[in-house]
Amino acid sequence: MNFITRFSALCLRRKSKMQQRHQSSRRPAVPLGSRILTDPSKVFEHNMWDHMQWSQEEEEQAKEKAAENSLVKVQLEDQDKYEREASKYWNEFYKTHRNNFFKDRNWLFLEFPEILPEKMRQQLKTEDRSSEHTKINITNSFSHKNGMKEREKYWKKSYGDNSTFAQGYVYNKNQSKSVADNPQGQNCEEEVGRLESFPGSDATYRILEVGCGAGNSVFPILKVICNTPGTFLYCCDFASGAVELVKSHSSYNSAWCSAFVHDVCDDALPYPFPDEILDVILLVFVLSTIHPDRMQGVINRLAKLLKPGGMLLFRDYGRYDTAQLRFKKGRCLSENFYVRGDGTRVYFFTKDEIRNMFNLAGLTEVQNLVDRRLQVNRKKKVKMQRVWVQSKFQKPLLLSANNSEEAMKKHPYG
Repeated sequence: MNFITRFSALCLRRKSKMQQRHQSSRRPAVPLGSRILTDPSKVFEHNMWDHMQWSQEEEEQAKEKAAENSLVKVQLEDQDKYEREASKYWNEFYKTHRNNFFKDRNWLFLEFPEILPEKMRQQLKTEDRSSEHTKINITNSFSHKNGMKEREKYWKKSYGDNSTFAQGYVYNKNQSKSVADNPQGQNCEEEVGRLESFPGSDATYRILEVGCGAGNSVFPILKVICNTPGTFLYCCDFASGAVELVKSHSSYNSAWCSAFVHDVCDDALPYPFPDEILDVILLVFVLSTIHPDRMQGVINRLAKLLKPGGMLLFRDYGRYDTAQLRFKKGRCLSENFYVRGDGTRVYFFTKDEIRNMFNLAGLTEVQNLVDRRLQVNRKKKVKMQRVWVQSKFQKPLLLSANNSEEAMKKHPYG
């Protein structure tokens, strides 16, 4: 536990640097929690301690454990089976556990306030979060009438009275007609018409959760946005059993949410909405379940769904997390990629890997942190070093040839 002593001495200096690590001015000064262990004798007073630092010795020990449990690889024919039948194993998981395995992610709005429209982010700052961060009273946040008026004023002021919206871009009516008449854009008119029919087509702020599972993120989000006119949530999972659990939940409402079965690894599989219309994509503990060779393709495709200025919010397992070090020999598929006893798979990331993948997809880094925590079992007096990676990446703002520089400055999601 030498790292605890050293961390105590560095705590005050690191606190002043926290804001530099976190680039968003809309976040608390200390992201990823603020419970700092300064007295080792009090380690079992709480279940979790934030911002832990590892000593060089502990880092080396973790590397050795990971190298040891990776010596024996799963047979290639079995690896192929886990890839082919991935959805089967996750369907069996949800059939067994239903919605009782994971807890609702009530931390979402603290770590990822970007999930919500700007007005609600501002309100979130002022709410009392002393008990639970999701107990947000938004019943009278703003009326549908006022919200729509403000949106209408924005578009008219920025783009003029004769504007229309298609595939994440704003055109005036003449531009829209000329594009539709252009032989090179022969499908544009059909696309503009299709915008009228897809779920959430009337929304002005759209969120997609990839890998929704049983709804542990969906329903905390729905509790908030169900009173936010113009906001819509999409959620998908390639396990049909998980999607059925979401749809059968008492809080599910198709007026605010559309849940659908989708395999994000299948590039040819269309989404039930056009590209470049999403303000936020939530990718939490999902990418780690995908084969490393297919991850880049998944991120590339998701990036196309974001509108310019849209955000992709990411959280997943980090390299040398306790879960990785606990694997026995013979469970390793490839480097840092393992299969659990139930057939589901998991990868353990570094923040550099995440940066490289998301940058290659054309997204810009806003936040990319390693979240190291000390989790304790107070009853058994067991300590576990947890490691996660938490990141935010933004799609750069793009302008068509006829959009002005001033319009970009006024973009509401930049």
